[in-house]
Amino acid sequence: MRAALLQLTSSDDPQNNLRVTSDLVRDAAAEGAEFILTPEVTNCLSNSRSHQRTVLHREQDDPTLSALRDDAARLGVWLLIGSLALKADPPEARFLNRSFLIAPDGSIAARYDKIHMFDVAVSETETYRESAGFKPGDTAVVAQTSFGTVGLSICYDVRFAYLYRKLAQAGAGILTVPAAFSHATGPMHWEPLLRARAIETGSYVLAPAQMGQHPSSKGRSRTTHGHSLAISPWGEVLIDAGQRFGAHYVDVDMSDVENARKKIPSLQHDRDFGGPA
Repeated sequence: MRAALLQLTSSDDPQNNLRVTSDLVRDAAAEGAEFILTPEVTNCLSNSRSHQRTVLHREQDDPTLSALRDDAARLGVWLLIGSLALKADPPEARFLNRSFLIAPDGSIAARYDKIHMFDVAVSETETYRESAGFKPGDTAVVAQTSFGTVGLSICYDVRFAYLYRKLAQAGAGILTVPAAFSHATGPMHWEPLLRARAIETGSYVLAPAQMGQHPSSKGRSRTTHGHSLAISPWGEVLIDAGQRFGAHYVDVDMSDVENARKKIPSLQHDRDFGGPA
């Protein structure tokens, strides 16, 4: 199965982001990709809550979701929309950071709301409180596809190994980690965390990422790390997109998952234990 990881530099303009993303999805399908993945907040990367309230939609009204579902159906591909920033239904005032797996008929095969919120102070000048603007999810999600079982996650989730163990033990052989990873932490943390999740679970890890300086019409702009990665179940880096915009391709052989898990069946070796006191 050929997969395409789309590396984007999304702005805070959802209409322009949709045009760019749709063009890349069509290009990737033309190159033979059966599974196309976009990064976190594909539709709108913004630090301005007031701007988000102006341009974002609820799921049922979101034009990006509707258009990309149409693209998937027209092209006959599986499409992971890494995540969309969406308005929640009242009375919840915070937004949603929601990933969608779209089937080749355009239907929504799975939804996943980001569980772990990026509430950090990575430097004196770079602080994030994602939970102030986004409602965290509370449910892990796997989905069946024509090529295998996929486990969904988003960005900061990658620091919580227990989530990926649960996904793999539920049958996932492909773990998706769409991201808008901080430039401050990315150089040291991004690749080691993704390789660890692949090695621990014997799974493919597919991590499409936002990159570069993101145009912003309101509020401060963000810089993201890029380096979309595809990791094999043995921990080999199959793709490192660096700072290159566009579609990046990898061939996925699900027998590699079976082989890795036969060699090191650690998913079957859980033990109960006590402590620490």
